[in-house]
Amino acid sequence: MSDATTPAAAETTASTRSPRLREKGRLMSASEIERTLVRLAHEIVERNDGAANLGLVGIKRRGVPLAQRLAKIIEKIEKAPVDTGVLDISFYRDDLSTAGPRPVVEKGELGFDVTGRDIILMDDVLYTGRTIRAALDALFDYGRPKSVQLLVLIDRGHRELPIEARFIGRIVPTSRREIIEVKLREIDNDEQVILVELVD
Repeated sequence: MSDATTPAAAETTASTRSPRLREKGRLMSASEIERTLVRLAHEIVERNDGAANLGLVGIKRRGVPLAQRLAKIIEKIEKAPVDTGVLDISFYRDDLSTAGPRPVVEKGELGFDVTGRDIILMDDVLYTGRTIRAALDALFDYGRPKSVQLLVLIDRGHRELPIEARFIGRIVPTSRREIIEVKLREIDNDEQVILVELVD
């Protein structure tokens, strides 16, 4: 899941009242995504004095392949395995109905113990910050990390909460009518980042 969750709704609307989305251009190619991840992996290792205490946690959906890819790159750099986990925060979002009992994410789903670890939390797009806030709530249900650092492939601005990424693939200024679509081969059978715009 990404901070840019409105595209799903926009795409649903587009299918019923087409056309609604207009592609404005490609922001990153497959090779540019790969080079960016290599750079980010080196930044993570440098800023954390290695990877011995690291744990990479991807926010479902597209944060997960980003975490898995970065883990492989860091393993090559440090010659040691890196723990990776999956965080599904769908039940923690603050825009869901609060009626009835609050669903509980089962312990053990994350994949490893986060307590005392330097956690790199990963998502594809950082937008308002609300998804990341929900992810932090979910993460701390699993334990108390030593630190949590945020990594995003794209920072598109328009923050509504005081949340910033420490590791950023690319900063892309956008209007609120524009949508960043990150496509990764593991999920989309495609590999690129494109900018689309809502049209009337």
